[in-house]
Amino acid sequence: MTVYNWENNRSAPLLPHIPKVIKFLGYDPYTTNETLGERIIRVRRTLGMTQKELARKLGVDPGTLGYWERGERRPIKGLEEKINGFLASLNTPSLKPQV
Repeated sequence: MTVYNWENNRSAPLLPHIPKVIKFLGYDPYTTNETLGERIIRVRRTLGMTQKELARKLGVDPGTLGYWERGERRPIKGLEEKINGFLASLNTPSLKPQV
């Protein structure tokens, strides 16, 4: 019934369950042509991380990460390269966009 509800948009998996759902499916259903903020959100959810956890890992304030995710601000060049490097380092099949 849970999967049925997900498929019919009656509910959504909780954040801690998303990595297991992606592993079960064998792909990430959240992928699309993404902005940097959308990509950060997708990867964060795929890993089952909160904004606070990812912000700590990137060495930034959670509020700053929230601005990036919403597209309200962009990271400075050096930091954007660090973020892209971090996202690229997560080179697992479930994190690669599906075409």
